[in-house]
Amino acid sequence: MSFINKPGKTRSWRKMVTRQQVTDVIAYGQIITTHTKAKETQRHVDRIITLAKKNTLASRRMAASILLKNKNYNRDELLKKLFNEIGPKYANRNGGYTRVLKLGQRRGDATEIAVLQLV
Repeated sequence: MSFINKPGKTRSWRKMVTRQQVTDVIAYGQIITTHTKAKETQRHVDRIITLAKKNTLASRRMAASILLKNKNYNRDELLKKLFNEIGPKYANRNGGYTRVLKLGQRRGDATEIAVLQLV
């Protein structure tokens, strides 16, 4: 059963997991998660990097509403990193800012594991 259609999980749970993973990708450059979660998070990471490329006040506010405080970074540091480092890095690239690489199956429940990383 996929991450999106899992029974017993609310929309707010899915949204929070996605926001946490987007924040971790921006903070650390990559995350290791299940393949389904990685594919879902990839859409949101690409969208937030597109906002960073625009570099307007409205795009900063939109990105601030998505990002969360991390263990090692607060939201302001993440916004600075996103708009000052990551956005200019992909200025000449039209989409495809991330990639999902399969790592195999998890030993306990045979779930497909993947790494989501910035290109």
